[in-house]
Amino acid sequence: MEKTNAMRILERAKIGYKVHTYEGGALSGVEVAKALGEDPADVFKTLVAVGAPRRYYVFVIPAAAELDLKKAAAAAGEKSVAMLPQKELFPLTGYVHGGCSPFGMKKAFPTFFDGSAVGRTVCVSGGKVGVQIEAAFSDVQAALGCTVADLTRK
Repeated sequence: MEKTNAMRILERAKIGYKVHTYEGGALSGVEVAKALGEDPADVFKTLVAVGAPRRYYVFVIPAAAELDLKKAAAAAGEKSVAMLPQKELFPLTGYVHGGCSPFGMKKAFPTFFDGSAVGRTVCVSGGKVGVQIEAAFSDVQAALGCTVADLTRK
């Protein structure tokens, strides 16, 4: 398998990871977890949002969860945030829908991980549709420099 930017970043940081692949294109996070035989609580999806004026944020939440935009805005120190339109994802991040990784975007954006990841091994997109990377959250946090916050609707 060809290495992705996400894999190269983890290797440069000397972080151990496991690669999982699946078939079926851009699936929902829950479908990805099912295809991998993983608990949806351990599979995380990467979402990009925009605040004002045109400040971008990355939010990583469990596959089965829904991002609470008010909580996301509070975590980012914004009055409000909105989901980035899908057509803007590739030009901004270099990733397509279904293959957006928190690692290796064109620019480094403030990144927030849902608190449910703490103490877990997590799977995130490997930067390509059909590829997931599994690593200890503590290592992921160290590599990303991300902030932990309560981000999901209960």
